Amino acid sequence: MGNLSVVDLFAGAGGLSVGFRDAGFSILAANDFDENASETFMLNHPETAFLSGPIQRIGAEDFLCAAELRRGELDVLIGGPPCQAFSVYNHQRGMHDERSGLFREYTRLVDGLMPRFVVMENVTGITSIENGQAVEEIHLRLKELGYAVEARILKAEEYGVPQERRRIFFIGVRDGQAITWPETTHGAGDSLFTLQLRPLVTVADAISDLPALGMGEGAEEMAYTAQPQSAYQERLRRGSRCVYNHIAPMLADVNRERMKYIPVGGSWRDLPFNLLPTGMKAARRSDHTKRYGRMDPTGQSCTILTKCDLHWGAYIHPFQDRTITVREAARLQSFPDTFRFAGSRGEQYRQVGNAVPPTLARAVADAVLNMMGQSDEKHEGQLVGAAASA
Repeated sequence: MGNLSVVDLFAGAGGLSVGFRDAGFSILAANDFDENASETFMLNHPETAFLSGPIQRIGAEDFLCAAELRRGELDVLIGGPPCQAFSVYNHQRGMHDERSGLFREYTRLVDGLMPRFVVMENVTGITSIENGQAVEEIHLRLKELGYAVEARILKAEEYGVPQERRRIFFIGVRDGQAITWPETTHGAGDSLFTLQLRPLVTVADAISDLPALGMGEGAEEMAYTAQPQSAYQERLRRGSRCVYNHIAPMLADVNRERMKYIPVGGSWRDLPFNLLPTGMKAARRSDHTKRYGRMDPTGQSCTILTKCDLHWGAYIHPFQDRTITVREAARLQSFPDTFRFAGSRGEQYRQVGNAVPPTLARAVADAVLNMMGQSDEKHEGQLVGAAASA
């Protein structure tokens, strides 16, 4: 099929692009307005033409020029419009948030580029805002442009990501063929179906080989101190000569004291009443299930957010009294060790948390490749049939 072309909108650090690049696509052009995320993207995708700035100021012709393509020649347009307006963690979320309309910029560029395939990603909260208004509008607009379109919520852990993460994907196909989705590859349980799947990737599978640290220790670049201990680690370490972005944050004295009481797999429920945060002293035992949690090495991590703050989730290292580093968060998101994050440490965490896990992106990219192969075979068959009838 030759070089398969991709343009990535709202690219962030580039999780979607990593997955599609690993599947064999060429990321010809990308865009984001965030300076730190843009720096990270360009650092890790030097071959890609990067168009910085607000998407509202960039036209389809700019992307076509950067990618050296004409309208209709692009294979896949990918991207994840900013999701903060739809996130359940945003208590003021709603369509009134100006960020909620950025999916319209995406569909504007679909119209201008007319790619063969469209892949858009977002948080699942987009389905509940204003009774699903955004989802309905995305479907309607893509159909008006001539695309068959489907949406599906995918679970990252079912595709080999060591993290509980739910994201909605939209796939649009221009030529009207049937849409296929990536098949689940990992699972847990004893049913006949799950016995045919690979075991879920665990926290230990993801981070057990990384150098041990105390709070405040580590470096932006340091040597490995252990051999890979899982197939997952072997894959993510491939081609890497060192560990990047591995610095353990300092914590307040009260949080150091709290960690002493939290066992592996434990949470705020294990804290003495006098050490509970003021706002949680009246909480029910069923509330805030992950807060002040220590990771279970035999399970999956909670969703990696833009702040790996122990107040917001289970971000305490399984065996070390500290919260996880940017590199450990990146491992749990399935970024390869060769991928380096730029900006301040807070910006690095934010970039990791906002990203699409590359391993999940690769599964979607492989599904698109499969559809492309079917489409090309169908086209070739039509040409052969036409030649025979002539």
